[in-house]
Amino acid sequence: MSYMGKIKIESKKLIFQRKDELVVIEPYGQDCLRCRMTRNSVIYDEKWTLLDPVTEDNCRTEGDEKFATIINGDMKATIEAGEIWYGGILRFYRKDKLILKSKFEGDYFNNYVHTEGDHYMTKVVFDANEGEHFYGLGQETNAIFDRKGSTCDLVHYNTKSTLPFLYSSLGYGFFWNNPSPGRCETTRNHTLWCANSTYQADYLVFSGDTPADVMKLYADLTGYSPAFPAWAAGYWQCKLRYESQEELLEVAREYKRRGIPIDAIVIDYFHWTEQGEWKFDKKYWPDPVAMCKELEELGIKPVVSIWPTINPNSENYLEMSENNMLIRTENGQYGTFSFYGQQTFIDPMNPATRKFVWDKMKKNYYDYGIKDFWLDEAEPEVHPQQFGHLHFYKGNGAQTALLYPYYYVKMVYEGKKELGDEDIISLTRAAYPGSQKFGAAVWNGDIRSDWEALRHSVTSGLSMGMCGIPWWNSDIGGFLFGDTESEEFRELLVRWFQFGLFSPIMRLHGARKRTENQPEPNPGIIERSGGPNEIWCFGDGNYEIIKKLIETREKLKPYIMKYMDIASKTGSPVMRPMFYDFHEDVVCYTLEDQYMFGEDILFAPIMEKGQVEREVYLPEGSWVSVLDRKVYAGKQTITAKAELHQYIAFVKEGSPVLEAFA
Repeated sequence: MSYMGKIKIESKKLIFQRKDELVVIEPYGQDCLRCRMTRNSVIYDEKWTLLDPVTEDNCRTEGDEKFATIINGDMKATIEAGEIWYGGILRFYRKDKLILKSKFEGDYFNNYVHTEGDHYMTKVVFDANEGEHFYGLGQETNAIFDRKGSTCDLVHYNTKSTLPFLYSSLGYGFFWNNPSPGRCETTRNHTLWCANSTYQADYLVFSGDTPADVMKLYADLTGYSPAFPAWAAGYWQCKLRYESQEELLEVAREYKRRGIPIDAIVIDYFHWTEQGEWKFDKKYWPDPVAMCKELEELGIKPVVSIWPTINPNSENYLEMSENNMLIRTENGQYGTFSFYGQQTFIDPMNPATRKFVWDKMKKNYYDYGIKDFWLDEAEPEVHPQQFGHLHFYKGNGAQTALLYPYYYVKMVYEGKKELGDEDIISLTRAAYPGSQKFGAAVWNGDIRSDWEALRHSVTSGLSMGMCGIPWWNSDIGGFLFGDTESEEFRELLVRWFQFGLFSPIMRLHGARKRTENQPEPNPGIIERSGGPNEIWCFGDGNYEIIKKLIETREKLKPYIMKYMDIASKTGSPVMRPMFYDFHEDVVCYTLEDQYMFGEDILFAPIMEKGQVEREVYLPEGSWVSVLDRKVYAGKQTITAKAELHQYIAFVKEGSPVLEAFA
């Protein structure tokens, strides 16, 4: 046999080189192997958002120039030189069981297609494993939780946030460490990862005995969320949008007058003077200090919306533009987003940008008493979505665009940390691996107010939890086209509130249809408010149901904080798929419409109009219904019933959290 290319062993590395390809495999902490491959002559050390290993490896290598093996704990990989067209075969094993085998579709040259300079559209392809399930890849508007048999564009846009990580039912995690837009295919004929333009492919494979073990290793690689602020575990009130200081305060006062628990109220967009001027319009927000003082006395946290858009009308535009603090285009003018004029976006990948914008935020919000922020437009929302036309501080967008939300939320984290602030949480519309360590509380964007979007939201929350993002929420009721006077929407809203009760964050929001008797917007206002969105605006019967749900959320706070603390220490999500705690139960890998909320609560949401009953699978153990306290044995599927004022949830027998549902 004529072998092409040679393998070299250097200490703890396997190096394979042949014409137009260089491959390096090495240990990366415990039970983890990192593989980088390129058509270039040198492997780069760029880590992007990958952290240094936190544990010592347990690695050994052996072999010759034709075949070599690297073993790191429970992970093993081999390289086979082979013949010219089919050489360079990589195999990865978990406890000696084959989990990944490289596949050539054509020849290996097809894996590198030149784009520009020393960058290539780069593919990594593996054989498909029969019966394997995949979970992760972030959030988007579909109801597919098990990603097996599907494809996914690796890109951010409004309602889609890509985190290129998958957990496999075979007991391993796969992290694609490339911030280039691309795609992932987990189909029956192969598993494929593609970066549209990159210097090198870079991925990590790691294993564990349980899903929790794998997610712990993933958190070691990308970071742990900080301590969750206790107030954030309660109820957040939000709408599109409160037009003035007095309107917002009156809503806050009314919640208190009615005795409804409320922890946060959000000041949404266009409270500012101009996009790219991070400050209140004094005409409508005349005394932010007094506003914050009153909210503090009411025990309510104000949260303010920040947009990264800016245009030449902004007082900050010239300074930021001349100092390369904005996203630039490779050819042409600044405009990348048309919204009340052509806008571009700040470039938070630039440290100078982060400092400049945070200084404005501190002066115009933080110093008034607003310490928490809603980072909207976090993808960023460019149109058209041709990232190769954009130039960031970190490089061309074709190679770096997925990093934007990571550095956007880092901007606030750095600023608050420098002030000694420890309660750090930022609501953000997109994320990337590592965003969690900066206090990112992600939501799934401007989704529709319909039943399909509710189902999509359940999938999104579970997927984000399996991508290392434990702080997650959706707009209760959806964002677009909600008619508060429609009986169908009112039914949807109640069912969504029930889902919100068992979400990591419970937040009502939406651009509701304006009502006939609604006052006209303030004169001169740029972006008018939507319809009413307070809980007393959806009918008297629904009001009592929703109020009780918020009161139950208040009782659940200690339980939620317990699992938020666990998340910050272990990487385990609060909202978790059934297989997470019952990984030996094969049925649990097929369940996409029920989940665990912490270890003791099983929730089965109702997600169809007029539905009052559904099937629920109870895993091993004894389960108490929160409705009638009836005890059910596990390992069976039952039919459960819940009228509109009820929801289907079970608590492990003996758990004290059952008292919260009294």
